[in-house]
Amino acid sequence: MAASGRLLIALGVALAAGWLATPGFAQSRYPDRPVKVVVGFTAGGGTDVAARVIAQKLAEALGQSFVVENRPGASGLIASEQVAKSPADGYTIMVGSQTTLAVAPALYRKIQIDPVRELTGLAMIGVSPLVAVVNASSPIRTLQDLIAEAKAKNGTMNFASGGVGTTPHMAGELLAFSAGIKMVHVAYRGEAPGVNDLLGGQIPFMFSNLSVVKGNIEGGKLRALAVTSSRRVPSLPNVPTVAETFPGFDAATWFALVAPAGAPPEAIARINAEAKKIVATQDFQQRFDQLGMIPDQDRSPEEINAYIKSEVAKWAKVIKDAGVQPAD
Repeated sequence: MAASGRLLIALGVALAAGWLATPGFAQSRYPDRPVKVVVGFTAGGGTDVAARVIAQKLAEALGQSFVVENRPGASGLIASEQVAKSPADGYTIMVGSQTTLAVAPALYRKIQIDPVRELTGLAMIGVSPLVAVVNASSPIRTLQDLIAEAKAKNGTMNFASGGVGTTPHMAGELLAFSAGIKMVHVAYRGEAPGVNDLLGGQIPFMFSNLSVVKGNIEGGKLRALAVTSSRRVPSLPNVPTVAETFPGFDAATWFALVAPAGAPPEAIARINAEAKKIVATQDFQQRFDQLGMIPDQDRSPEEINAYIKSEVAKWAKVIKDAGVQPAD
């Protein structure tokens, strides 16, 4: 072969290699390596449960591992900060909730993160109603009993949550504000440890994601007093809503996949499209129903970002109205 022919072939190979290495082409095959899915709470909590379900389904759909990594602390802000500072390549994502993305940033002084500016929405997963629960052996049988007990204890009654700024914490503060009572918040590093102390009798009551305590309610170990959603939950039809006592009361934990701001559009689109398909399947919906969660998939990344922004404003008002004090 003539030298000129060999030169043209070599040039063609080089150009092809360069094309293959361009970000756009590499991204079209996203994901081509394992994806880290960060969770800001301990294993066993509502966010962790939602993350593990969606991670498994995404792995099956996309043919790559989606590895859940728990980074608890500061109501998920430690994890949020880690994700926000990660390379914006689509290979470090997070399952965040309104606790992490809309409440906690207003309550912590030391960790400063702006989720609206530093993170971007990928896909909605679902919503977990909260439920007020007591030990099954407790004399408290109704929400009215709980309020009466809190008044009798004159501000010394404890209630647990998975951390300062979590939705269960906010629900407790909102109940206290609505009922005109005072209670002492006891923050745990995740819902599961709080539930363990509730089962052990160390804590009199707590709000928890239904997904976390559903098994203990069905097993007769915990008694459900009321749910925080605006309507009764199908899996607990006989349990009233808090709104039946305090009209307008509404609090539930939503879960969304987010990534560092500036993530490749191709990665955002791929996760959004696949997650929508997954959440729409009967298998996924049955799984979420078993967990006490409600699927929510029909939102674009732009709609998710707008929703997070609106939730930041909503919960800032709750924090102000309830007089919740920022944490260190």
